[in-house]
Amino acid sequence: MPTIDMTAGKPTGHLINYAVPLVLGNVLQLSYNAFDAIIVGRFIGKEALAATGMASPVMNLLILGISGLTMGAGVLMSECFGARDYGRFRRALATTLITGLAASIVIAAAGIAFAGPLLRLLNVPSEVLAMTGTYMRITFLGVPFTYCYNALAAALKSAGDSKTPLTYLSVAIGLNAVLDAVCIGWLGFGIDWAALTDVLAQGFAAVATAAAMIRRMPDFRVRRGEWRVDGALLGVIWKYGSVTALQQSIQPICKLIIQSAVNTLGVDVIAAFNAVTRVDDFAFTPQQSISHGITTYVAQNRGAGRIERIRPGFRAGLRLEFVYWVLIGVAVLVLNRPIMGLFVTPDQTRVVDLGCQYLTTMALFYLFPSFTNGIQGFFRGMGNMSVTLISTFIQASLRALLTWILIPHLGMYGISFACAIGWGCMLLFEVPYYFISGSRNFRQVIA
Repeated sequence: MPTIDMTAGKPTGHLINYAVPLVLGNVLQLSYNAFDAIIVGRFIGKEALAATGMASPVMNLLILGISGLTMGAGVLMSECFGARDYGRFRRALATTLITGLAASIVIAAAGIAFAGPLLRLLNVPSEVLAMTGTYMRITFLGVPFTYCYNALAAALKSAGDSKTPLTYLSVAIGLNAVLDAVCIGWLGFGIDWAALTDVLAQGFAAVATAAAMIRRMPDFRVRRGEWRVDGALLGVIWKYGSVTALQQSIQPICKLIIQSAVNTLGVDVIAAFNAVTRVDDFAFTPQQSISHGITTYVAQNRGAGRIERIRPGFRAGLRLEFVYWVLIGVAVLVLNRPIMGLFVTPDQTRVVDLGCQYLTTMALFYLFPSFTNGIQGFFRGMGNMSVTLISTFIQASLRALLTWILIPHLGMYGISFACAIGWGCMLLFEVPYYFISGSRNFRQVIA
């Protein structure tokens, strides 16, 4: 199975080899998300499109919390891989799987039980409340599968193998798309099947990735006597993962607050916002994939004691972030109207116009998160999770507050300007901190 040792060789090549499979996987996932939204909007209706959009922030809160926890564990496993301590690597993986799976089962049960009150708290319109509740409750069933896949994928990525998770994610996405097309587009089933097909695909991805790891990676396969919670490693995982999970969770909490503001403006605005957030994902997620490459590169070199390689790799990652912004910014600026037209029937012109207002400004503003993601990848790899948490809190809180202030006056433009101001303030915190604290961070690593 292809691992990447980033402690030797040119950093740009390592980052590209690592990030490209992640970007491809994310593009496939995002393409499916967009396809799912198109199928739901065209074959069930704009109410169903609005319902999936209102449920998405809640589910993203869980998924990003899960990915944050596993990302923190991945930093520890990257350090173990760089130091060639495979026994510690396996114990860290076992601890991550046991504790996280137990927690995810509890969370899934709570989500199913309290979906209704949560949606009412979010000002979900009464005409789509029941539909949104059904979709959310079924989707919660897949949370344990999502956790298992993310934990196994984090272990593989920490060893530089971003291709194996891509392989099984791709098959799962293809399965999901086929089931959606058949069950909803052909057979005419409702929104409950849109959620059920997601759960089935998540289960396949988790089981297939586990089977591949057991069969093809003997050094990383957890032995029988290692299936236990290591208290010392759990403390390190919690130190890294809890802060990262909290940081990852801030963004969907922010989106929940924004969604509650959008929900007061009617179904057309809700549907438009759901559509443009799918486009946003095409900008943000690949940027985050490059950021994850920076994290793995920095953490591996920390573990190996190759401190002199860290900063050149970080600069190479920022260059890749900038190149991606140019590509996605031009695409969104030129194609925003045809893209919006995919999500609704031709008569829904107001939904298209609202989405285009947002996307024309965001095409330029996507520059800001390209740099904030890269900088956060560096700090995560250095084990400095607190600065990523603080900077994310600054960005998200300003974005949510300004959305409530601006959206009554500027509509969809208000959401995009709130995003830009939040990211700008995030950079005003991160960039000076990087230069002021950089020497101290490196002295701590060497010590």
